[in-house]
Amino acid sequence: MVDAAADREMLTRQVATSGNAMSAVAVAASSEAMAAYGRLASVAGPSQSAEWAAAWTETHTVDALIATLSAKGRPVLSVTLEVTREGPFRIARFLSGKHANGNFPAVDRTWPATASAAAIETLVGSIRRARPDIDIVAFDRLITEFDGLPNPLLKLASTPSPNVALAVNLDGGFEAVLARTSGKRKRKRHRSQERKYETVGGARRIVATTEADANAMLDAFFAMKEQRFGAMGIVDVFADASVRTFFRKLFADALQKDPPPFVLHGLEVGGKYRAVTGSSRAGNRLVCEFGAIADDELAFASPGEYLFFDNISEACDQGFDIYDFSVGDEPYKRQWCDVEIQHSDVLVPLTVKGRLYALALKSISRLKSAVKNNARLWAMLKRLRSGVRGKDAPAAEED
Repeated sequence: MVDAAADREMLTRQVATSGNAMSAVAVAASSEAMAAYGRLASVAGPSQSAEWAAAWTETHTVDALIATLSAKGRPVLSVTLEVTREGPFRIARFLSGKHANGNFPAVDRTWPATASAAAIETLVGSIRRARPDIDIVAFDRLITEFDGLPNPLLKLASTPSPNVALAVNLDGGFEAVLARTSGKRKRKRHRSQERKYETVGGARRIVATTEADANAMLDAFFAMKEQRFGAMGIVDVFADASVRTFFRKLFADALQKDPPPFVLHGLEVGGKYRAVTGSSRAGNRLVCEFGAIADDELAFASPGEYLFFDNISEACDQGFDIYDFSVGDEPYKRQWCDVEIQHSDVLVPLTVKGRLYALALKSISRLKSAVKNNARLWAMLKRLRSGVRGKDAPAAEED
């Protein structure tokens, strides 16, 4: 049996305590440190969870570290980061880069309400001491609160992330959600879609409960994304073999827990997956981390829309307060959403080079925000990117 007190002692032995109540240490993400991180984290956003961190570090060769903040010798906050090069700069970000959204660190549930900027500066100071080669620490796409707790990393100065996240308030259950979002039209369309699917063998919504289920859904998802991104002229962030192995491991390992912290849903029509979503159970919310639809003869029947209808209904039945579509503003999300979530970025330069890079990153972020908040300019950019001329780029039912 694992001794949590022994884990705490292992971490706190590494902390250089002083007269201050707060102390911190940053260490390489060894297997021992990762195990301790997993056992000590009582609350964490999906991408900072023990499951996510372990799956990423086990499927990638990364320069990863764990920074831990302690209050009077008791660990209260930890972050897992990976160090990468961007041109001449070395930057520490959350593990998994752009796949990590709505970020919230691993914390002791009792601590965030008392967090201070000085405490987070102590955490960052431990990274600077352990890794003087790092130019900047980037806490990207931070969510304001998680499961009722404020995000302690936002005690530092922040700027809005360029991409909004959209969500559905599930208060009152699915009937109340429909009443707030043109439910009569949605039900009629759902029935119409079902009749279309019946002409080719009928629809079946599947929840992955075995590793074979998970792999089959991910095979379909990766193929959908490859086709979709290729058509849009976008780099496929799921194309790398190590990224695909990561997601296979993440969802397969999640099946060992009840309930699984990560879950795959698929819509099968005529014996083929036409839509797939991958979600995380994140405290009081269900977060759709990704989704895709097949661009085939049934795309006209909007399988993604059909699957989201059932996913949101199930989220209500399971007692979630929020269905979170995650980052990205798309028309299919707006059909449901009544909540806008503004993520924030915290950039902490550690060197002179880092200060210069922080200025550049903030400028780029402001430019992205300006473009995405201008509907005409954003539509034009998407048309240019996809190679479409004279007509709107197709709206996706996916992220």
